[in-house]
Amino acid sequence: MNFIASVFSLAKHNNPLLQNEIRVKKMTTDSSSQIDMGHWLLRLIAFIVDTIILGIIAGILVLVLFVPFLFADVYSGVWASWGYVFVLPLVIGILSVLYFLVLEVSWGGTIGKRIFGLQVQLVNGGKVTYGKSFIRNISKIFWVFLLLDWLVGVATPGDKRQKYSDRIAGTVVVQGRQSFASVSPPPPTVTQ
Repeated sequence: MNFIASVFSLAKHNNPLLQNEIRVKKMTTDSSSQIDMGHWLLRLIAFIVDTIILGIIAGILVLVLFVPFLFADVYSGVWASWGYVFVLPLVIGILSVLYFLVLEVSWGGTIGKRIFGLQVQLVNGGKVTYGKSFIRNISKIFWVFLLLDWLVGVATPGDKRQKYSDRIAGTVVVQGRQSFASVSPPPPTVTQ
């Protein structure tokens, strides 16, 4: 039995096709104890893309909902003193949670995640539900909570691809397909 296992192991290590398959499988399913910086860099860039989209949406909402009150001089004192400090970040936080919640349940990821080939799924590979998505995204209501969520996730034992709220929700972000930067070579041409 040991001889067969060692022959299979030797064949596996000497075959470049099997090595590539093993590497891809590890990238998508392995729960390593080391931090995968490439994974987190993709997630960070996807989050920045999503934040830009949310900033545009929030800017439009502020223009439509709050600016008319400034010109009407109804809330000018309250808005000028406390609106930008408490109300606007709260509105953006709630909008962020809703954006991430709806798109992760309906598409399997946000626009930023889809651009980079990332997908949110349950640890067992299933589709994320609204409850699970809410749990994993509640820390996005304020950036300090998100930073703490990430720090606790990578500092504690467990899958280093998960924030702490991902562990609670039983979700993980995986490389679902090739990202836009990974362009496959063109198919071979047939000449006669």
